[in-house]
Amino acid sequence: MASALFVFPRMSGAAGAANGNAETGKQLFERRCTGCHSLDKNKEGPRLRDVYGRKAGTVADFSYSNELKAANIIWDERSLDQWLLNPDAVVSDNNMAFHVSNPQQRADIIQFLRLSSGK
Repeated sequence: MASALFVFPRMSGAAGAANGNAETGKQLFERRCTGCHSLDKNKEGPRLRDVYGRKAGTVADFSYSNELKAANIIWDERSLDQWLLNPDAVVSDNNMAFHVSNPQQRADIIQFLRLSSGK
């Protein structure tokens, strides 16, 4: 049986990726995310170029948890915001133990990922 599409709450205030600064997001990504992620190669986490608009758990040569593969999530502004805030609240059995509590930093990282995805 196919899983239902996960519905994310609306983002509020300055947290929207449209309000994010891609250059700041790039710096944050390089400083905070590259221990586990790269844009173009899998590391401990999957490669993130083209993540914006991609279905979760679908990088063919990366080993995801069954729960993440089954989660019917398309990575966009809202889903990425919730994921970066608290991955366990989005998908309970995942391997990401990293959180970005600052809404502006999340918006900046999401804007960088969106532009890196050509969106």
